[in-house]
Amino acid sequence: MTQTTLMDDVPLNRFHLKITGLTFGAHLTDGYILGSVGFALTQMTPQMSLTPFWQGMIGSSALIGLFLGSLILGWIADSVGRQKIFCFSFILITLASGMQFFAQSAEQLFLLRVLIGFGLGGDFSVGHTILAEFAPRKHRGVLLGAFSVLWTVGYVAASFAGHLALQAHVDGWRWLLASSALPALAILLLRIGTPESPRWLLRRGRREEAMAIVHRLFGSHVTLQEEKQQEQDGSLSALFRPRYRRRTAFNCLFFVCLVIPYFAIYTFLPAILREMGLDQGFATDLLLSGLLLVGAVLGIVLTAMCSRRGFLIGSFIFLAASLLLLSLLHTSPGIWLILLFAAFTLIMSAVSNLVGVFPAESFPTDVRSRGVGFATSMSRLGSAVGTLLLPLAIVNYGIAGTMGLLAAILVLGALVSIAWAPETKGLTLTDASQETPTVDKALSPNASTSTQHL
Repeated sequence: MTQTTLMDDVPLNRFHLKITGLTFGAHLTDGYILGSVGFALTQMTPQMSLTPFWQGMIGSSALIGLFLGSLILGWIADSVGRQKIFCFSFILITLASGMQFFAQSAEQLFLLRVLIGFGLGGDFSVGHTILAEFAPRKHRGVLLGAFSVLWTVGYVAASFAGHLALQAHVDGWRWLLASSALPALAILLLRIGTPESPRWLLRRGRREEAMAIVHRLFGSHVTLQEEKQQEQDGSLSALFRPRYRRRTAFNCLFFVCLVIPYFAIYTFLPAILREMGLDQGFATDLLLSGLLLVGAVLGIVLTAMCSRRGFLIGSFIFLAASLLLLSLLHTSPGIWLILLFAAFTLIMSAVSNLVGVFPAESFPTDVRSRGVGFATSMSRLGSAVGTLLLPLAIVNYGIAGTMGLLAAILVLGALVSIAWAPETKGLTLTDASQETPTVDKALSPNASTSTQHL
């Protein structure tokens, strides 16, 4: 007789790190793609005579694609499996990224970036899902939340590449945008051979295949926790049934309220800094990029130490207060504005870890990709609208009014989180996805598993 262990409680091993790295490759690429467009716009705008409307459209194009890809490919993944979309998404990203070099009009560039976003959106839905379904509960929050570090690395890399490319060549923006094909191709090649999620296979009645993968990766003594059988519904409407609708509403709303200020501000960071009188060139960009990295690492620590719910609510309140002060003090001496903007950047980067944690933990296996995908798609729709409207808001309301509007969005996020945010820390993935999760002491990581394997 040998004691069995749930897959939720296996020690962290090389496979966990590998699947984490392959998942976060999408976030590194996403950070690079979204970070580079702001620099590219400064050079392409006079060359292509872009109006404010087309600046906003190109700036938000990848986000529009993310909305569509998260919605459509996340839904498909619950039917055909995680692994197929995991690879398909990066075929699309690689091809569309390289083709940006040859774009001759704003319309062509817009469509290519929508395709890139479509691939990224599908990958976000499936990547976080497959990582959550493999990760042990003790490390799940850190693994899911650590994507923010890689996203920030990509964003910071785009800042350096942007400065170099624009200074090196009159068409530097073409090389800058097309260069995202290189990391995308590398990730695509490394993903070949990724196994299917055992939890998805188990829910599709393919138990032998599921257990073969579990035993190969983690040992013959490891098993899966069974989930209660739910009525099969392959449509998106399943997310709005009484069992899931509060989780669906919470994940969509908190995600939207967090990313609208993030993408709106950092997509047009050079222009915003000029409006605030903080256009210090490379030095200011380097400072803020460093804070984004530090904040991402801080977020991993806080995700491990704090309750998920408390971390989210406290961050929303702090961020709203920071933007409100920026709105009121936008004419103050530069040092105060830099300190406020630095504090906002640090905490925004830290709490962004939770957008990778809550959606993946909130839904059961039957609808997990759809739930993650739908929340991601709503967040990208909101951020695309915010990014599209931000240049117009600055023109019509000034920097003070724009910061005030973004602060109001963060206040709404705090209220939604106070009302609906669950606490999922320390639970198995099955228990965390229940409407009213409770910790099963028999399944606690600190308790021995009573199941015996003959």
